[in-house]
Amino acid sequence: MAQILRNKQKGTKVTYSRKIFFNLVNLCRDSCSYCTYKSEPGQSKISMMSKSDVQNLAKIGKNYGCTEALFVTGERPEQKYVEARNWLKENGFASTSEYLIHASEMALKEGLFPHTNAGNLTKSEMNDLKKTNVSLGVMLENSSIRLTQSGMPHELAPSKHPKARLRVLKDAGELGIPMTTGVLVGIGETAFEIIDSIYAIKEIHKKYGHIQEIILQNFQPKSDIRMKNIPSPEEKYFKTLVALTRIIMPQMNIQIPPNLSPDSYASFLSVGINDWGGISPLTPDYVNPEFSWPSIDTVAKNSFNAGFELKARLPVYPELFSFVDPELKEKILQITDSDGFVKTEYLK
Repeated sequence: MAQILRNKQKGTKVTYSRKIFFNLVNLCRDSCSYCTYKSEPGQSKISMMSKSDVQNLAKIGKNYGCTEALFVTGERPEQKYVEARNWLKENGFASTSEYLIHASEMALKEGLFPHTNAGNLTKSEMNDLKKTNVSLGVMLENSSIRLTQSGMPHELAPSKHPKARLRVLKDAGELGIPMTTGVLVGIGETAFEIIDSIYAIKEIHKKYGHIQEIILQNFQPKSDIRMKNIPSPEEKYFKTLVALTRIIMPQMNIQIPPNLSPDSYASFLSVGINDWGGISPLTPDYVNPEFSWPSIDTVAKNSFNAGFELKARLPVYPELFSFVDPELKEKILQITDSDGFVKTEYLK
């Protein structure tokens, strides 16, 4: 059923976004039990990019034929760390969101299209970012309050409270901003809680029409997290949830990250996905650093072998181009074909 619905709504094309990952700052005021992205001051993995770092990486990304500048930060690190406040001050900013606005402008000038994922932005912050970002992202992760209770993965992460996350999605809808969201599978939730989360997203999308894609991300244990001894979800369970998401939202763009399921291209295409997400030819996946991106050629070959044509998209889907700031839309139309995909010659 999921495969039939996907073929009816999306045909036999599967998409990806050619991106550069800007790990702007990975200090974070929250502590999720499954997160290896967050750094503490003094750790070797800390990232606090300067303006010149941003500009240089943007130039390199453009040379690699990338079209997306993915900006990721921890949740309001300046509220917890003096190091973050000093870093912002050194670069001339009072807040992380203020820096994000400037960094997005820099990337845009270099020919990249920004997409920001910085946690629970305020409505005002999102409105400011709308001028330079073709879309924004915030993972719902799960709509269950149970996962915020003592001993659960979101106990020490107030920004992951479902009310806070749903508020961001609703605010973005009121602002007409294309949004990427999704759920994290295998963190102690029940199947019912995942389905409830998908329906929560569906209700918001039904009102505003701005949810551009749903990501289903399978948890992977890592050596430096509190949940290091928790196994990843069984593939059958994960695929069932992917298929149910397609059945619940037949017209939605549904993505799984290929680096987290490297041997399952055909099987995931068979349960209803139509997107592989952002893939970088240069930067690592800082959220899952031990899982390297596959090459775009590998993704294209595996997709072709499963009967699908891989197409490059921008970090905003063609059906939501009308939501984008007019000046950004003008830039979009210069590099996209009649179907809204990135022109082949632009990627070379």
